[in-house]
This record gives sequence, C-alpha cells and structure tokens, in this order.
Amino acid sequence: QVQLVESGGGLEQAGGSLRLSCSVSGGIFSRYAMGWFRQAPGKEREFVAAIKWTGGITRYADSVKGRFTISRDNAKYMVYLQMNSLKPEDTAVYYCAADPRRIGIRIDQNEYDYWGQGTQVTVSS
Repeated sequence: QVQLVESGGGLEQAGGSLRLSCSVSGGIFSRYAMGWFRQAPGKEREFVAAIKWTGGITRYADSVKGRFTISRDNAKYMVYLQMNSLKPEDTAVYYCAADPRRIGIRIDQNEYDYWGQGTQVTVSS
C-alpha cells in the first residue's frame, strides 16, 4: 500500500514563502512521477507542478511558473514544493500524488493513482 503524507502548509502573508513536503512509503519511489495539485474553496482540483521519476524534467501550471519549484530526493522518498512570492489566489488545499506508469509527466489528475490527504495553504493579503 503506497501512502503519501504532506506537510508544511500554513498561513503566510502575500509575498512570503512556504515549502511543502510529501513523504512516500510502501512503494518504489524512484519509479513514480510525482505531482502537486491544489483545490481552492468552491473550485475543482487543478494541476500545479510535476516531476519525472528521475527528477530531471519538471512541468508547471502557468499560474505558478517562476514562483514555485518542485524537487525530489529519491534516496529519502520525498518530494517538495517550494512556493515563493505567494499570492492570495494560491490559497488552497495542496495534494501530492504519485503516477506509477512512467509514461511521461502528466497534468491530468486522473493519471495519478496515489494521493495524500492534503495540507492547507492560506495566503493573506
């Protein structure tokens, strides 16, 4: 059973930074593409960022490009999301997810098999 646990969310002022972490257990982490998604109140869950299983290739939503950075440590079974220059519209529950198919970096949440429980990020203006 693959389990994902996010941490690092909280309340931050606009312009500030937060770093989200996601620990993975119960599977072979180095085989998974990893993604971060978010869901704001009253909105559908949306893609934020993803990273290839080797860590060499990343992909970002236009709304976070240049502000957020996804990274991973395969030795520690961890994936991170560094969020800088936060905006109030970044307020959401953030989820990490794992895609075991190794086809590419996908932005469709339906391609991800395993999900964490989410961590709340609130950005005040």
